[in-house]
Amino acid sequence: MHTMTSAWVGYASLICFCLAYTLVIFEEKVHMRKSKPVIFIGCFMWALIGIYESQHAGGNGHAHDHLKELIAEIGELFFFLLSAMTYINTLDERNVFQALRSWLLRKGLGFKKLFWATGLITFFLSPLADNLTSALLMSTVALAVSGGNAKFIVPAFVNIIVAANAGGAWSPFGDITTLMVWTAGKVETMKFSYLMIPSVVNWIIPAAIMYPFVPDETPQGGREIVELKPGAKIIICMGIGTIATAVSFHQFLHLPPFMGMMLGLGALMIFGWYLKTRGDKSHMNELGLDEDRRKKSRFDIFRKIENVEFDTLLFFFGVLTAVGALQYIGYLAMASENLYSTIGPTASNIIVGILSAIVDNIPVMYAVLKMDPVMGLDQWLLITLTCGVGGSLLSVGSAAGVAVMGVDRENYGFMSHLKWAPAIAVGYFASIGSWWFLTAGLR
Repeated sequence: MHTMTSAWVGYASLICFCLAYTLVIFEEKVHMRKSKPVIFIGCFMWALIGIYESQHAGGNGHAHDHLKELIAEIGELFFFLLSAMTYINTLDERNVFQALRSWLLRKGLGFKKLFWATGLITFFLSPLADNLTSALLMSTVALAVSGGNAKFIVPAFVNIIVAANAGGAWSPFGDITTLMVWTAGKVETMKFSYLMIPSVVNWIIPAAIMYPFVPDETPQGGREIVELKPGAKIIICMGIGTIATAVSFHQFLHLPPFMGMMLGLGALMIFGWYLKTRGDKSHMNELGLDEDRRKKSRFDIFRKIENVEFDTLLFFFGVLTAVGALQYIGYLAMASENLYSTIGPTASNIIVGILSAIVDNIPVMYAVLKMDPVMGLDQWLLITLTCGVGGSLLSVGSAAGVAVMGVDRENYGFMSHLKWAPAIAVGYFASIGSWWFLTAGLR
């Protein structure tokens, strides 16, 4: 297997991978959506592996089996996100975010207070609703209250991403990487609480650095009261129930969490049918609208699925396919052997965290679990922390960042996030410092 790393297939794959990532970084300059190059090159790398194996292994390589495992992981993520995003789109259509926005604005909060409010809500929502869903929800709200002010949008979005990743790191359901560590049995449910304070430190410090740069203005409007559309409150409860179901499927039934999410999506689709046939009709009658108007405005769940940010979903597919190819070739194992056996676990885990910002944190964590270095609980907690929060350093480093990049393409992108990377890095190293003190008793 390791012969591939020094063969033409290894070098060609590395070049392809770097090329795809360059196109992702310059997405705003070349005006090519980030999913396009990664999907093409991710699949192309596997084609190269197939060609190499047919020449050398006589067609008896393990690429086929490896891809089957890979597609199972990608599928779980894909459907988890599909249901989360459909819920968000439905809540948006039912005026939930507009209502939350008008409530925040009626409170007369300026941008500086909104900056803290959205960050704080994200930090505490993330351990329950996972970092990706929380970041998507709150960035949608931040955009709604921003009035298009880029000076507020960028720090607010960066703050939300950092808060989502930090909040997700101290809960087994907060992030896909924490979920992986938990299911692998490396850290028990209650032991994640060791990471609570390091997570707070990781979020608060960059937020405090960015805070002076948030414009001291109050957004326009906010006297109007937004009416929720029929069924909005029920859909909010169903959304919370869906997250609880996903957690329960994993915790008690030992089934993948995405099945719980899809069960919730199925429930939403059935409720959507009720809204389409009954709920919206009676609402139109109450408003005294004539028949023609009533025909036009009908709830359609497939419209909500259609509006899902497929660029983000397909980007995940591409990244995991490409990183899976690098793993299969043997580069990830090679990297880990060089790291853990030479510089020890603490330094390795810190470097791996930074690496997770460049290569998505999910495959990085996947690689570490596959390598299974001999480490104590304190070190497994450290890798959980660094992999969870290291992704905040770049906008493409975490699921939350990738999702938020789709919320407001005009103002927020890779380069606008990069400007705040030094502030995020200060928080990153400060959180590692607090981990060092808190886990002293475990060493």
